[in-house]
Amino acid sequence: MSLYAESSAVLSWLLGEGDGADVAEALSRADQVIASDLTLIECDRVLVRAVATGVMQEADVAGRRHTLARAAAHRHVLHLVDDAVARARRAFPVEPIRTLDALHLSLALVARAVLPDLEVLSLDPRVRENALALGLSVLPG
Repeated sequence: MSLYAESSAVLSWLLGEGDGADVAEALSRADQVIASDLTLIECDRVLVRAVATGVMQEADVAGRRHTLARAAAHRHVLHLVDDAVARARRAFPVEPIRTLDALHLSLALVARAVLPDLEVLSLDPRVRENALALGLSVLPG
């Protein structure tokens, strides 16, 4: 199984929140995991914001950054490509959808063109709903 790891799922795993254990299980079962630059940027921004707002201490964030970097080193990182940008500019089956979510879905569609068994790993309801409408399988179940 191939997975596109969207930010909401990666953050849940990284921060040990809610469905983080389900996300970790899906990641461990995958033959390959694709993340995007967008996923990594969003995760880093959440960590920066956590320190800036006093929610987390810099030492804890440094450990999570290290965990994220270590995980990313073993993943395929998909860069924002012209095809994904062009797709994100068009309507999605379930509107309205936020810009970053449209980019994630578009990147997943680009990846699926190469990996027909691709599934989307997301906890975001709008991303999940659109992924299903686009014919993508969604995890966690």
